[in-house]
Amino acid sequence: MTTQRADARILIVDDEEDTALLLRDVLRKRGYHVEALLSAAECLEYMRRDPADVVISDIQMPNMSGIELCEQLYQRYPDCAPIVLTGYGRLDTAIAALRAGAWDFLTKPASGDILEIAIDRALEEFALQREVKRLITERSSEEPIEDMIGESSPMRELRRMIRRISLTDTTVLIQGESGTGKEIAAAALHRLSSTRKEQPLVAVNCGAVPANLLESELFGHVKGAFTDARSARDGLFLQAGRGTLLLDEIGEMPLDMQAKLLRVLQQRTVRPVGGDDEIPFEARIILATNRDLETEVEEGRFREDLYHRINVVTITVPPLRSRPGDVLLLANTFIQRVAARRQTFVHGLSRQAAQLLMDYDWPGNVRELESCIERATALCRGTEIDVGDLPKKVVEHQSTRLEISTSSTAELLTLDEVNQRYVRQVLAAVGGNKTRAAQILGIDRRSIYRRLEPTTPNS
Repeated sequence: MTTQRADARILIVDDEEDTALLLRDVLRKRGYHVEALLSAAECLEYMRRDPADVVISDIQMPNMSGIELCEQLYQRYPDCAPIVLTGYGRLDTAIAALRAGAWDFLTKPASGDILEIAIDRALEEFALQREVKRLITERSSEEPIEDMIGESSPMRELRRMIRRISLTDTTVLIQGESGTGKEIAAAALHRLSSTRKEQPLVAVNCGAVPANLLESELFGHVKGAFTDARSARDGLFLQAGRGTLLLDEIGEMPLDMQAKLLRVLQQRTVRPVGGDDEIPFEARIILATNRDLETEVEEGRFREDLYHRINVVTITVPPLRSRPGDVLLLANTFIQRVAARRQTFVHGLSRQAAQLLMDYDWPGNVRELESCIERATALCRGTEIDVGDLPKKVVEHQSTRLEISTSSTAELLTLDEVNQRYVRQVLAAVGGNKTRAAQILGIDRRSIYRRLEPTTPNS
């Protein structure tokens, strides 16, 4: 028995119970993990909880036919192979099934051997498709993701992580300081998901919605649920459709709402305020926070059970101070954006301004840097942002990398050493692109090589 077969999950869907159980038993004896279901609705409910690899369905069934089931499976579960099994061997029926998304079409009675061949072919082809996706992801892991700017190791790893996670539907927790770009990471996850990118990305700041309105905002309400509820309204969980729902600042959600959110995430259903029915939702859930949730749990501000429920797949967006080599790359990108939007002639930074930007710690992270560049571009009267255009706190910040100590002449740097260190920082910021570094430094490309040569002290 192959590992692929042992791990595969097969569903038999047939409204004739005897037929469904017979096929289940035949396939179980051949080493498959199989469940028998009696309706298309039952199949979709099962798939919502635990998606299968292959669904073998009869065509003629009440309420929802096998062809309609194929359409649903094809749209919702692209990694599942629907196989249609019917006693009606007409060509037009087969064509309709294949157009609806069926992977294969078999005529009753199908022997165990025929079923086995069809299932194994489906498993092999879908395994190959997943491997191709994986290889494409690996190959493109270093390619840029829109708005995720940076060539530092932390940003390269972040992009790799996002590409890997985008292939799954799991709930994701994004952590990071304020201003690091958690919303950008969430948007990238949404855009890179082939099954969700055409659907809505809905975001809500859980700390910005009044506590008494948050439940209705998330889960919706029925008509008459409260004084102003003149009509029923879907909450954000349903408005997101098959797309993505971002629950930003989840650490600020009130404790009573945390309990309700836990139930929703566990059951994958929502109950509108004032309603009795549980409504399934299909959106992917991404949660983001700038708080240390472990500390919040210890201090009683965040539910431990909810923390364990969402802390399965986590992404940490690095602070800007941990990737100083990206500062100039970000700054120049923001300058270009502002110039295009405002039609200004500012196209870069002076050498002194660039050094100050790299020396600053950026407690507000990328958001603070972007605001700094917006301000500096507005104040700039030339073609380059200079020291006088930068905020006072950036200019007055004590350099931590090129600080010259007066306590020991052994720590003093020569001017050549200072220049060499600065050239290396600029090169790191532009990913080693010497042409771009030369443009920023205001020198020709050959001068970069000369400035990187070891200096010989005068005797």
